[in-house]
Amino acid sequence: MLKDFREFIARGNAFDLAVGVIIGGAFGGIVNSLVNDVVMPPIGVLLGGVDFTNLFLSLKGGAYPSLAAAKAAGAPTVAYGAFFNTIINFLIIAFVVFTLVRGVNRLKKQPPAPDPVPTTKDCPHCLSTIPVKATRCAHCTSELRAA
Repeated sequence: MLKDFREFIARGNAFDLAVGVIIGGAFGGIVNSLVNDVVMPPIGVLLGGVDFTNLFLSLKGGAYPSLAAAKAAGAPTVAYGAFFNTIINFLIIAFVVFTLVRGVNRLKKQPPAPDPVPTTKDCPHCLSTIPVKATRCAHCTSELRAA
């Protein structure tokens, strides 16, 4: 089992996966900052000064000035503003991943198209074009050898 593990590590797949996870975590932090600090404030201003991180619904029915105050009081809440931010994060990350995958796929060499199978041939007697499967030429009526 140790030998199999060594071969698995030596192939590079595990290392590539680890690098991808680390880069993905760092990229997630960048996207969170982009959404919370750049994208959401202008949207909040356009919607009348709304701070999406403080949009919540208290299930107890009490009035709390912020989500943090409601949580500190132990009130059950539905933090739909944070959920909205998370959806925007996901859409940005999904678009970037889509763009990267699309770019990498364009860089890959496309396999050459297979040569088309010929459907016609020339009659050896009159040089007219005839179907490959023909056993007699339609033009000069010569008998043809099987292909």
